[in-house]
Amino acid sequence: MSTPAQVRVRFSPSPTGIPHVGLVRTALFNWAHARHHGGTLVFRIEDTDASRDSAESYEALLDALNWLGLDWDEGVEKGGPHGPYRQSERGQIYADALRRLIEGGEVYESFSLAAEIEARHRAAGRDPKLGYDNADRDLTDEQKAAFRAEGRSPVYRLRMPEHDITFTDLVRGEITFRAGQVPDFVLARGDGTPLYPLTNPVDDALMEITHVLRGEDLLASTPRQIALLQALQRVGIGNGPFVYAHLPLVTGEGNRKLSKRDPESNLFHHRDRGFVPEGLLNYLALLGWSIADDRDVFSLEEMVAAFDVSRVSGNAARFDVKKAEAINAAHLRLLAPDDFAARVVPYLAAEGIELTTDQEQLLAAAAPLVQERSQVLSDAARMLAFLFRDEDSFAPDADAAAKNLNADAAPVLEAAVAGLTDLPEWTAAAIEESLKSSLVDGLGLKPRKAFGPVRVAISGRTVSPPLYESMELLGRERSLARLGAGVRLARGMG
Repeated sequence: MSTPAQVRVRFSPSPTGIPHVGLVRTALFNWAHARHHGGTLVFRIEDTDASRDSAESYEALLDALNWLGLDWDEGVEKGGPHGPYRQSERGQIYADALRRLIEGGEVYESFSLAAEIEARHRAAGRDPKLGYDNADRDLTDEQKAAFRAEGRSPVYRLRMPEHDITFTDLVRGEITFRAGQVPDFVLARGDGTPLYPLTNPVDDALMEITHVLRGEDLLASTPRQIALLQALQRVGIGNGPFVYAHLPLVTGEGNRKLSKRDPESNLFHHRDRGFVPEGLLNYLALLGWSIADDRDVFSLEEMVAAFDVSRVSGNAARFDVKKAEAINAAHLRLLAPDDFAARVVPYLAAEGIELTTDQEQLLAAAAPLVQERSQVLSDAARMLAFLFRDEDSFAPDADAAAKNLNADAAPVLEAAVAGLTDLPEWTAAAIEESLKSSLVDGLGLKPRKAFGPVRVAISGRTVSPPLYESMELLGRERSLARLGAGVRLARGMG
């Protein structure tokens, strides 16, 4: 299928709750498709459900897109020729579209009650849960008047075509829905209040959307949209159906759909842990697409250059936290050291550490020590926090202390203090030589037994930056003070 000269795609979420990683993956694929083809991304808001939509959720969407760097060309916050871009502000547009559909004979009034529809199915020996049976298509004016006299209010239904609906999905190939498989469906209530099955296609038609990339959970609604787009075209609205690509579901454990109740579904959960936009977007791109069979790490610019929606897999894509962390770690290693250090600062703040000017210089020196060891920025902050705590607020992790600062550790730490106290120069190389001489050669300890207690006494953790470099950065006075405190703690545990 040839690509139109001007690609126009849309991202049209409802502002409900915290942004879901599956929703952001959809935004990313739409963004990449538009950027690859030099097209337009429209960002509109579907906010007609006042009971679920909220200003806070809308602000969260903006926050998410801005943090990730997924910009849009037209829509909310930017404007454009097809506004307004909030459904709640487009009521007159939907009313006009409904009027034209009614006048064109594409839509009819339906009065059947759910109980009546079930009864007709039972009488005909059909499954009573089949749904609407198109029984009201040809009601006379007298019948309609009689229903109104009973106090019934109709709904407006689209008259579905009596032929198969076939379309080519860019992800799934040719798909056919047989005639009669999809019943006439409701577009609006009797008072004209539009429903989502009307508003979404009307917006797409009037905004001249050419491609719709959306989740496969919406595939079942595609024949309804195609039928409505054809009907709208017949009454002078839009250019008929466009190109669809139904993206694979994002799943969690057990291949079930990733629920909003799952922590990993929450975009901000990953940001709070210290994913960087480059790493998270890279991983989200892998949920259904790949740049090459033998390559997982790439930039957003490389994705745009290579993105082809027809290469998206139709299979469900499982959100694998471990792989996401590995991808993020690769992007952390690609950062310039000063950039990495700057990005760690907010996560140190989350640890209760506000840096002074001198400490900013210390961070610049220390950050490269953990850049290769960090999967997320919070890892780096936790590993570096010991450098910025004064001795009154510093305390080793309880589990690490219990395993490494017990009674057996006291003579190890005392030997370390003895060897380091009069060290002529306080450098990593000199510290290493002294500790190895005092603990490995002097006490006959294996390195793990020798340096484990020292590491925990100095950093408070079993995982830290390289020990000797850490002690050099911490300084002689503070290092010896912490080793002394470690001795007291170990003696106390005895």
